[in-house]
Amino acid sequence: MRTGQTDDDLMAAFRAGDRRAFDELFERYRQPVWAFFRRRVVDPSRAEELAQDVFVALLNAAHRYEPRGAFRSYLFGVAFRTMGAARREARNHEALAVDAGGQTTSTSDPAAALWVRDALAALDEPDREVLMLREYEQLSYDEIAVVINVSVNTVRMRLFRARAALKAALDGRGQKRRA
Repeated sequence: MRTGQTDDDLMAAFRAGDRRAFDELFERYRQPVWAFFRRRVVDPSRAEELAQDVFVALLNAAHRYEPRGAFRSYLFGVAFRTMGAARREARNHEALAVDAGGQTTSTSDPAAALWVRDALAALDEPDREVLMLREYEQLSYDEIAVVINVSVNTVRMRLFRARAALKAALDGRGQKRRA
């Protein structure tokens, strides 16, 4: 294990031919990348396939990698583009079921979990993605801007809009449940 090395150090070592450096990056990010996809697709095996696609893309592009920002932002950018490509492909072939809430809901009430997932799924896709990158992937505003290739101000605006829409959807649902 190379726990003391940074992600950029590991990428440099991998570019120099050290296969174990890539293995370490894979171990560090396997679960977070899989979770990224799991929150967005219903089928866990499809999430696994998409996560593997990200690491294959990383392998193939390692010779072009230059540390210009956080490696984590770079990796989630690859995941974001992979998800976009999968959605485009699905539109051409079959529907890709979106599971915006995933299995990370902290409630034990299945109906409430569905309620939150449905509210997330109802958000505009760009707003939902920003909200999920912030809340589930715990990316900073700067990292989100890099991942989706927009300005930090656009990230702030989309996040504000997504939170307001989610709150309105959840408040509206709560009022209906009490009636």
